[in-house]
Amino acid sequence: MLGIYIHIPFCKKSCHYCNFHFSTSLKNKEDMIKAINKEIYQKAILNNDKVSTIYFGGGTPSILDVEEINLIIENIYKNFNVGKNIEITIEANPDDLSKHKLNDLSKTKINRISIGVQSFIDKELKIMNRVHDSKKAIKSIEMAKKYFNNISVDLLYGVPDSSIKSWNYNIDTISSFNINHISAYALTVEPKTALESFINKSILSMPDEELVYSQYKLINEKLSSKNFINYEVCSFAQKDFFSKNNSAYWLRKKYIGIGPSAHSFDGESRSWNISNNKKYIDQIIDGDNYYKKENLTKVDQYNEYIMTGLRTIWGVSVKHIESNFDVRFKNYFLKKIKSHIAKKNVYKEDDLYLTTQSGRFLADGIASDLFLVNLKK
Repeated sequence: MLGIYIHIPFCKKSCHYCNFHFSTSLKNKEDMIKAINKEIYQKAILNNDKVSTIYFGGGTPSILDVEEINLIIENIYKNFNVGKNIEITIEANPDDLSKHKLNDLSKTKINRISIGVQSFIDKELKIMNRVHDSKKAIKSIEMAKKYFNNISVDLLYGVPDSSIKSWNYNIDTISSFNINHISAYALTVEPKTALESFINKSILSMPDEELVYSQYKLINEKLSSKNFINYEVCSFAQKDFFSKNNSAYWLRKKYIGIGPSAHSFDGESRSWNISNNKKYIDQIIDGDNYYKKENLTKVDQYNEYIMTGLRTIWGVSVKHIESNFDVRFKNYFLKKIKSHIAKKNVYKEDDLYLTTQSGRFLADGIASDLFLVNLKK
């Protein structure tokens, strides 16, 4: 199984909270697509694993013309070993989703669309500096349902000036569409973003952790009553609609990242492409090195397994730790996990250690406490 992630580094405007790599200038778009297609060819030569998922992220992939998107997809099919039941997802902003564009997208091999709504409240959308308003968000989902059966919608909670009431409204609104996958992320203040500047200048203030947890708890309760499964901290889906891309990432399956800033993982090493559009294009075209690589130690691999496992319904397996690492890792884990069980943030089920609802909200902090820095002999 192999996942392919395509990073499209263009946006119409900069969201106040975002620190992903992107440009608001489209002047290099044609050269970027050529470079992406060349990287696809280069990566395919070195890999014959069957591709189970293709994911267009960004940036804003829906900013591309459908012909440009289709060219990339067909290039992957031409050069890689693509599985029959492949999931192909494109992230899209509501303002890009006209009836005409959705119709054209539905005629490609894309079979899943992820819509970046973030909120159905105009005040919150303005705080985020999103292009669309609530009416456009609603309209985009209504139209998308006519062309796609597999739809995901992104929402943000923990937004400045938000409340339980406003978050409840967002949950009820998205629930009314009867879609099968929802991603809900807690807003974080990332360095060098407009949001960080607003917080530092006291223009905006972030809600306290108690409110943020209450919002997380609310979406868990409301979506579970509609047969959604919180299969990863930020991901809720009905049965048979777990994202193959998300699941592969959290289960530490191999994936290839294409495009500037994209990351790749082969089980034993990670690599990441240069986060500069012009340098990426020039170095791809000229045949120069455009990425850096890090070989993962056993300690690195253990730490990543703990982090990903605790965030999901698949948990952490003691047998997996012992068979893939050694007894020292197992003994360390069993010693450290006791305090989190006592706090009722983690529980044991057969061989697995899983987070409770409160534990999943705190999963990253719990994982960091379980991380190994060095291993004594």
